[in-house]
Amino acid sequence: MSAESPLRKEDLTCRTCHRIFRDPGLLPCGHSVCKVCLQYRRASTENPDDNLSLKNQRELFSQQRRRRASAVSEVLCSLHREKLKLFCLEDQLPVCVVCQTSRKHTNHRFLPVEEAVLDFKEKLKPKLKTLQEKLKIFKEVKQYCDETADHIKSQAQHAEENIKKAFSELRQILRDEEESRISALREEEEQKSQMIKEKIMEMRRDISSLTERIRATEEEMGAEDISFLQSALPVSAQWTLQDPERISGALIRVDKHLGNLKFRVWEKMQEKVDYSPVILDPNTAEPRLVLSEDLTTVRFTTRRQQPPDNPERFDWFPCVLGSEGFNSWRHSWDIEVGDGQNWMVGVATESNLRKGADIWRGVWCVARHNDKYSSSSRDQGFVPIPLKQEPKRIRVELHWDEGRVSFSDPVNNTHLSTLTHTFAESLFPFFYSRVHLRIVPVRSQTEKLHSM
Repeated sequence: MSAESPLRKEDLTCRTCHRIFRDPGLLPCGHSVCKVCLQYRRASTENPDDNLSLKNQRELFSQQRRRRASAVSEVLCSLHREKLKLFCLEDQLPVCVVCQTSRKHTNHRFLPVEEAVLDFKEKLKPKLKTLQEKLKIFKEVKQYCDETADHIKSQAQHAEENIKKAFSELRQILRDEEESRISALREEEEQKSQMIKEKIMEMRRDISSLTERIRATEEEMGAEDISFLQSALPVSAQWTLQDPERISGALIRVDKHLGNLKFRVWEKMQEKVDYSPVILDPNTAEPRLVLSEDLTTVRFTTRRQQPPDNPERFDWFPCVLGSEGFNSWRHSWDIEVGDGQNWMVGVATESNLRKGADIWRGVWCVARHNDKYSSSSRDQGFVPIPLKQEPKRIRVELHWDEGRVSFSDPVNNTHLSTLTHTFAESLFPFFYSRVHLRIVPVRSQTEKLHSM
């Protein structure tokens, strides 16, 4: 191996002790190992030959390491070939004693290299601390990302299960409706078929009777004149039979079974499937809130769940937002509050704070705390609402273009409060709950189509 060829540490490392070879021996298989390691590893009678080539390489490698260490510790001035023992504070460079007296460094301040090193280490400590704090933040964000990745998988799995469940229920509704309509068709088929069977039997009896009468008449026509007249005259008086009538309404009402079939099935499905005007956004729910699978009810629990602390999520008060924001027109939804005594319902701006306790600047709502009702907005504090009857249901009506939010009790037809503001961004349904709240589903809109 030439002197310029680089020696790699791994080529000179014993595979047993993982150190630089001390007394390398060459095994019959061609591998090398320290003789001491071989003796410790097994009681062997083998005495491997000395690997002189590897010994020489080890010595060369050790010399190179010593030279590098010496070069680092004894760096010389490039101009005067003297040791760098001083540090120039103005130029921020290590210099030798000759440089110190040169014109280039006139009136410059100097420190011994050892003191300069200590000073720089002290200066680096706060920067190191900053980097360590930064590293801590990066690790926290990394942990958040790991937890979020796991939560995404859990969300996807849970959502997939609910999708399959929903479609299974829809398919069952379709199967039930299909069976019902086929049953109605079969029932009408049986009814109409029975009607035709009875008519056919009646026709058979009439045909048989008429055939017999024709045969008897033909026999009488072959009798003598006097005998014929005596029998034919009374019989001819009975020949006033009415023609049989064709049955009306005998065919199956195919139009009744097939007309607008898909639309009518859709109507039936809407009778069995609820529509919610507001869907809760689970990514905004404070960890103590539990949402129903259909995302239309919310209840409070003292046990905190462990969702990711994403920016959209409330983390102080038990709040949750609707999934869709509104920035125009009129929107309305009802919330069933029951006998709950600690809740707020209304709207909140999209930019409203989610973290900490100061979340009320972008909220317009009505609230109940114990037995007291009040309204609140960003332009005022909580204003008491005097009520004679406790509402079990609250209606929120947002008139975004008019800058108005109204609250009422739809059951008792009682107005509660109206809050005004010039809105400049999307508003989301807002819920604060230490009880059980449910968004009331609305009826199907197909009834309107029948009256158009």
